[in-house]
Order: sequence, then structure tokens, then C-alpha cells
Amino acid sequence: MAQNVSFRGAWPCPELGVKPTCRLNARISQFDPKRTYRTVRQPLEEPLRGSLKGANLVFASALKTGEHMRRRDFLRVATATTATAFGVASFAQQSRTNMHKIGVLLFNSPRTDPIGPFLEGLNALGYTEGKNIAIDYAFAEGRAERLPELAVALVDRKPDVIFAYGGDVAPHAKRATSTIPVVVMVSNDPVQSGLVKSIREPGGNVTGLTLIYDDLAGKMLALLKEAAPKMSRAAVLWNPIHADPEFRETKRIAGLENVEILSLEVRRAEDFDGAFKAAIDQHADGLIFVSSRLLLTQREKILAFAANSRIPTIGSWGDWARDGLLLSYGPNTVDIMRRVAFYVDKILKGARPADIPIERPARFELVVNQKIAKDIRLAIPPTLLARADEVIE
Repeated sequence: MAQNVSFRGAWPCPELGVKPTCRLNARISQFDPKRTYRTVRQPLEEPLRGSLKGANLVFASALKTGEHMRRRDFLRVATATTATAFGVASFAQQSRTNMHKIGVLLFNSPRTDPIGPFLEGLNALGYTEGKNIAIDYAFAEGRAERLPELAVALVDRKPDVIFAYGGDVAPHAKRATSTIPVVVMVSNDPVQSGLVKSIREPGGNVTGLTLIYDDLAGKMLALLKEAAPKMSRAAVLWNPIHADPEFRETKRIAGLENVEILSLEVRRAEDFDGAFKAAIDQHADGLIFVSSRLLLTQREKILAFAANSRIPTIGSWGDWARDGLLLSYGPNTVDIMRRVAFYVDKILKGARPADIPIERPARFELVVNQKIAKDIRLAIPPTLLARADEVIE
């Protein structure tokens, strides 16, 4: 007695020479169950490939029961196998559905922008690329004019959240979408730049972290004065296009420190030589560097001028003292980059950007380069060295 039956499945059955992925059309025989399996044809679609590995266990056990498998037993095995197959396929589809897509908008590229701590932070929170997150990078390779179109294209690919790194990058993400949540890490003032309504209540679809803190500028001037007590005229190298309060706050504090402030404005790379000449011509005996992308791109030129002029110097966030300035004082950018992952995590878990306050730095690091101090014959007070987070000998 025999009956035709057709069903779809994908399983390896080496006992019968069945390929791992197949569609089975078989003529069920009460007396020859092995013959039932022999008609195999037509590979299944790629999405089901390999998803039914457990099915071979069922068929293998059926084969071992002997030649005289009853028809109803075989149908029961086949039904169970088919249910298992589609259950596994359904689970795989569900896993794909639950994968979050994170867009990342960068000025340079994933290779050069320091986003490693962000990725480490995601891993620490249980996110693994290819498993439960997919990361979609859009990067301008240092060409600012590409950012608007890259932001629009990234939005069109519909990520669940966008991370925009940099105060000159974040506005493009904001302009490209008003619905997709955007998490930013910026070195400028997000209120002054128009990214958010306020620090406490950002409103809209943008939130994140900033390196700016009003007291930072005054503290930098005070530290430089403590390191070089005879300083009376400090030049501030800054980019007025970079929206931050540091020059304003430095001028406000200068009177308390009995220091005159000189403004050295730079808006492009060609402005630096003129700024350096002005510092020498106006007899600056202290230099303050307000970090921004423009200043970081001219890092080598700044370090060379500091070394040749032998003027006491301080830089804000970044590795200025480690690279060759006398002092640096600012937030730890590695820690803040890692904190970006927590903001992304909040968004993916359902929080609204409008309700998440902008985070400002709470901890600042003082680095003193004693090697530079010795080169310029400056004795750093022991009290200042004792407060330093790092002293470079």
C-alpha cells in the first residue's frame, strides 16, 4: 500500500544521500520506508539553508526502527520534522527582525576617528555586531562638503538610531531627520550651536554628550598661571566658528588672575602662521589652545611652535601634554566616547531623546609634562604636581 505525499524541508540525511537542503517529493510505502526517501530534488531557497539541522535526528531515528515502519508512524515523523523545520526557520527570521541597526556618521572614517571605546561600550552592554546589531557607517574621509549627502543617504537606509561624532557633523544628522533618534558627541556647546533646546531638556530627536563645561576655561587659565606665576599676557588660540564659551569665560576670569588676554582667531589652516606671529609680536608669555577639529588637524604645527617659542602652554581635551605641550586639562575623551554606548542603549530600549539630558563632563584630568618644563627651564610647583593625574618625566 502506498500514498503520494509532498512536503518541503531542509535537512541532512547522509544515510540516504540526501543533500543538506532539499525539497522532498516521495511515494510513501508501508513496506519499504527507505524507498520513500529516495526521490529528492529541487534545492530550497537560500534563506532556509542550514536552518533545519535538527530534522536529520528525527529521520535517522526513524530509519533505525526497522524496515516495517507503519504509514501512520512515518506521517507522524514527517509532520514533526516539518514542524521543527519551520519552527527553526521562524526563530531565525525572528532573530533577524530583532537586530538593531545603528547608523554612524563620521567626518573622517572608522579607521581614523577614535570610536573604538564606543564599540567596546556596546559590547560591554551585550551588543554584538552581526548577532543583535548591525552598524552602518557613513564617513566623509575628511571632506566636509560630503556630509550633507552622506547624512541624507544614511537616514534613507532607516537605522534605529544614529551616532554623529563631532560638532561639525551632528548638525547634518539633525537636518537630515526629525524622527530617527540621533546621539551626538560634540566638543562645542550643543545649545549655542542649535542642536538642542537646552541641556536639561533637549527636545526634538537629538541628545548625547558634550566636552564643554563653562568652568573649564577659567580653570585652564588658573592652572597655567600657577605653573608660570610670572605670566601676565596669555594668548588664546581658538576657532570662533566652533561654538563654545571658552574664550568668553577665559576673558571673564582673566581679571581675577591679573592676566591680559590676546585673541588669536583661526578659521582655517592658513590662519595659523599669522596667529603665531601675532603671539610673538605681542609678547605673549602664555598660550592657551582651545581644542576643536581645526586645531587637532594642525597639531604638529602647534607643537612645533610651542617647542620653538618656549612659551608655557596648556591645551584642553585631547593628548596635548602627552604630545608635547606643558599642560593639558580637560575631560577624558575615551571615557566619554564609551559613554555614547549607554545613550544608544537607552534609545534602543525605548527612551525618547527629548527626555534624556545632554551629559556634560564631570571629571577632568590634569597632565603635566615635566620634560617640557625642564626644556623651557620652568620649575613646576610641587603642589601642582601633587594634584596632577599624570606627570610625564
